[in-house]
Amino acid sequence: MAKSKKERLKEKLTFKYRFVVLNEDTFEERFSFKLNRLNAFVFGGIFSVLLIVLTILLIALTPLKEYIQGYSSTELKKEATNLVYKVDSLNKVLSVNDLYIENIQQVLKGEIKRVTFNKDSVFKQYEIEEINFAPSAVDSAFREEVEELDRFSVFQQAKKNTDIVFTAPIRGQVTQNYDDKEKHFAVDIAVNVDTPVKAVADGTVIFTGFTADTGYVIVLEHGQGFISVYKHNSSIYKEQGALVKTGEAIASAGSTGTFSTGAHLHFELWNEGYPVNPTNYINFE
Repeated sequence: MAKSKKERLKEKLTFKYRFVVLNEDTFEERFSFKLNRLNAFVFGGIFSVLLIVLTILLIALTPLKEYIQGYSSTELKKEATNLVYKVDSLNKVLSVNDLYIENIQQVLKGEIKRVTFNKDSVFKQYEIEEINFAPSAVDSAFREEVEELDRFSVFQQAKKNTDIVFTAPIRGQVTQNYDDKEKHFAVDIAVNVDTPVKAVADGTVIFTGFTADTGYVIVLEHGQGFISVYKHNSSIYKEQGALVKTGEAIASAGSTGTFSTGAHLHFELWNEGYPVNPTNYINFE
């Protein structure tokens, strides 16, 4: 009985072939597998589809697409966008320049008529009343009160109406008194090294430092324009900007600086920018 075309096609597709790999010298079989036409078509189709998908992904997700005609690079897109913005800006500038040139041409040709502006008629038209800028009595009194206030020092304003009581910065023997004729604007007090030096009143540390002549120096600002200066210290306890209380230790006495002749405290008191005799305010005994 003769086979039909479908049976013959099916037989061709499913007919198995044996693929054998032999050693050329010994004819030893290395490996083999069975394969038919249908399996070859299926495997070939799957491999082709995978190859196409991988190629598309490689082109779409990598910079390789820039080498394909029709695709543009990211840098080229950015440059094109910037050029569009620049062209738009230049168009606006050109429009303004054209308007300016047109107005200049009208001025040169005398095509612009002169306009007379009467400011009094404008005020009259809108019924604007004359404004009196002179300060009132209440405003003047308030301004005088504000001008009398100290606008720069909160601490000084708080203590403006109170008297400052100074205490001795250190206890010891006074070796040299205040003498403006000799330009010795201080009181020298002999003490032992590292004796605590105390603040004479509440205040703020406005300077700390070391100089070759006076050694370690600390300066305090108090209320009512008073400033106290402590020189020749062996060390300083406070930093600039610190708030201190009366009797609080701020340094240790010593003999630093070339002007020092021994362990002592060189104490100065200033008021409103002028040196004053500390013994008029402080009892050092």
